[in-house]
Amino acid sequence: MIELKNLTCSYEKNIILKDVNLKIASHISILGANGSGKSTLARAMCSLIDYDGEIVIDGVDLKSLSNKTRAKTISYVPPKLELYDSFITLSEFVLLGRFAYKKSFFDYSSEDKEIADKYIKLLGLEHLRDHTLLSLSSGEQQLSLMASALCMQSSIMIFDEPTANLDPYNSKIVATYIKNLKRTHQIILITHDLHLASFIGSDVAFIKDKNVTFYGDEFFSDKVLEELYGVSFNSLAVDYE
Repeated sequence: MIELKNLTCSYEKNIILKDVNLKIASHISILGANGSGKSTLARAMCSLIDYDGEIVIDGVDLKSLSNKTRAKTISYVPPKLELYDSFITLSEFVLLGRFAYKKSFFDYSSEDKEIADKYIKLLGLEHLRDHTLLSLSSGEQQLSLMASALCMQSSIMIFDEPTANLDPYNSKIVATYIKNLKRTHQIILITHDLHLASFIGSDVAFIKDKNVTFYGDEFFSDKVLEELYGVSFNSLAVDYE
């Protein structure tokens, strides 16, 4: 269970989210217009940005967790890859996902390397393991981000706009992997893509006017969509099938 209690996020003096209260018991997709604060919420839930209020995971305040414990609890997959090492290979990058388990001043263990190999194979990236990340396509980079996050073996995974930079073919691949991960992880999907959220098939919350409203599974009705987005909708088709 994840609980947001009076969560407020600001950049300088600009309030992005104000007094958000939300209980997340299972998988959820969080939607909203561009600039509504979806990515801000995702980063706050991973303690990547400062915030006021509380984020409580299974009864424990997120701020009370050490960096390593937090990484083992909740992982964040950003919308695109940002690199500071242009020569890092895919296998080296994925192995970084085991950093929270690594003993200081020691190399990664054989178990760490086996786990990294497992997720490289799971996501179909084995033939690219020695390629530099910068040489990969956007779709391959996104799968690499997922593989690294999976190595953290956290129970909760946050995907922040995972298909925003992908073509339809790669969007379908990534969407299918995320949907399958619902079997083993609690998935929090941040997206503006209604088709993706519908395909994943989780409860839905919507960000508007600096707050978050929970809609559950009744979100995908023409009436609700028209009220929230201010445009006419026909029944939503799922493009990822």
